[in-house]
Amino acid sequence: FDETMHGSIDEINTMKLSGGAQINKIFYEQFPFEIQKAALKDGDSRTEIYYAIRNVLGVKTALFTPDLAFEMIVKRKISKLKEPALKCVDLVIDELTKVIRQCGEKMVSYPRLREEVERICSEHVREREQRAKDQILQLVDIELAYMNTYHEDFVGFANATQQTAEKTRVKSQNISNQLIRRGWMTVNLSFMRGGSKEHWFVLTSDNLSWYKDADERDKKFMLPLEELKLKDIEQGFMSRKYSYALFYLNGQNVYKDNKQLELMCDTQEEIDNWKASFLRAGVYPEQDLETQQAAKKNEDVQIDPQMERQIEIIRSLVDSYMGIVKKSVKDLIPKTVMFFMINDTKTFLQAELMARLYSSGNQNDLMEESPEESQRRDDLLKMYHA
Repeated sequence: FDETMHGSIDEINTMKLSGGAQINKIFYEQFPFEIQKAALKDGDSRTEIYYAIRNVLGVKTALFTPDLAFEMIVKRKISKLKEPALKCVDLVIDELTKVIRQCGEKMVSYPRLREEVERICSEHVREREQRAKDQILQLVDIELAYMNTYHEDFVGFANATQQTAEKTRVKSQNISNQLIRRGWMTVNLSFMRGGSKEHWFVLTSDNLSWYKDADERDKKFMLPLEELKLKDIEQGFMSRKYSYALFYLNGQNVYKDNKQLELMCDTQEEIDNWKASFLRAGVYPEQDLETQQAAKKNEDVQIDPQMERQIEIIRSLVDSYMGIVKKSVKDLIPKTVMFFMINDTKTFLQAELMARLYSSGNQNDLMEESPEESQRRDDLLKMYHA
């Protein structure tokens, strides 16, 4: 178990991620992706802030931006972090269960012992799961308990818009064209000769390029990522591949005469990996239809210039504070899962598993060999005496 979690040179899986490597991917790819998806489902907060300000003021007319509206919006957004955090625990539980079964394969000659070990370990993992989830919910509740507007990274009320714009400008200057991912994908374009073709793709922080092969000599096309969006495509009835599409919101062509570029992979896991990589590159999924219709409806709300300034100030404050909260959550959730589940399970296996096995019943029954193992031993004895 320890080698599977922390890495080992023995029995390395060269086909897919497993054990600790898969959990690392959950922490730093899938979990941030789920947080971003939750934020995208939330839609544009401008109209929400507008109604919050108006409802806080009631019949009064404000001379200053009400901070209660900021607190209401932030608390609602923080509450929505619970779902991706709990999903992170569920994903880790699934991987831990696989690791336990994988370790149990070492005891295949003793089926009753294997069954008892897997039962005891699974019960312990489920017990720790609830404690981990309770702790995670408590962490989110702690964030909800107090808005620390004196945090050193908080943009502050007076210079919210100015500092936010300056940070965006500096960030855009400092980010270089960094490599994010390489791999094979199939381009599904009907006009291409021979239909769908597999190409070698290289994703960087600025663009997506694809080549004829992995040598990266014959470049077919380079697609800038600015203003690019991503959306899911339902798997066709006859198709064996999973797909998604890249497109521009303004409707311009993505590649030649095509409004969208459909890309396909063999497994859903590969699709999720590419989506997480695109997320790191700043290419976000499109909002669902309901959110888009709500946003379009909200655009029709007439807002006076003074209210517009107040909305922009609060939105800058909300974005700044939520950036702090998300940074904290992304740091603490993996640590909490490691403490309550991974490290605790390791300690349990080393210190308590043997005692539980001895107290679980007749040890002779647990050490009963499988019929296959008994037959193999008898055959070897016959060969030896012969």
